[in-house]
Amino acid sequence: MRISGTAVVELTGVTKTYGGTTRALDGVSVAFAAGSFNAVMGPSGSGKSTLLHCAAGLDRPDSGQVRLAGEEIGGLREPKLTRARRRRAGFVFQSYNLMDSLSVWDNVLLPQRLSGVRPDRAWARDVLRRVGLTGREHDRPAQLSGGQRQRVALARALAARPEIIFADEPTGALDLSTGREILALLREAVDALGATIVMVTHDPVTAGWADRVVFLADGRIVADLADPTPEKAAARMMAVAAR
Repeated sequence: MRISGTAVVELTGVTKTYGGTTRALDGVSVAFAAGSFNAVMGPSGSGKSTLLHCAAGLDRPDSGQVRLAGEEIGGLREPKLTRARRRRAGFVFQSYNLMDSLSVWDNVLLPQRLSGVRPDRAWARDVLRRVGLTGREHDRPAQLSGGQRQRVALARALAARPEIIFADEPTGALDLSTGREILALLREAVDALGATIVMVTHDPVTAGWADRVVFLADGRIVADLADPTPEKAAARMMAVAAR
């Protein structure tokens, strides 16, 4: 069980520049606590996806520190960075990122196998039950709806018991009803399973499922909202966009 309040992800003075001129992150410092559901919002080009990618070890900051479950990963080189990422983090993306040639079951177990860890099959079956995919283990992604594929992606992230799950617009390609089902599952992962989630979203309704919303503008954190509602998130987002 993770201890609530302990920082699982911590960025300190992180900067990231693209093309030598575009500063996506400008000295960002933020921490995300264990057992919490966090949303990151901001106008287009504000740096929210870059923050997530740097926090997850998918991109390397130009300066500053990134700590993932207590391990400083900002300066790690491959293959150590890949091993740390696989050991510490799970991922849920808008495009699902499933292997079309593999079954649901094999997709869920793939990260553990790539990490050289013996999969916990009993836990994987329980996770598939929790996301409503019992009986679909042998199906391929092409046989599933978009919502079902996102459920597979969530099950894959949870099956490895990572310290943190990073979600980039996880409901962006889904209809409203299916999107609510995925958000309810993410909420359950935090409340019932002790997961920690950092989710990028542009939608105040989606952000309303979180415990906290961090707002970015021009690569800087400009607001931090606890216990958000869709209305509060929308109002704060409008204020940020008007800056």
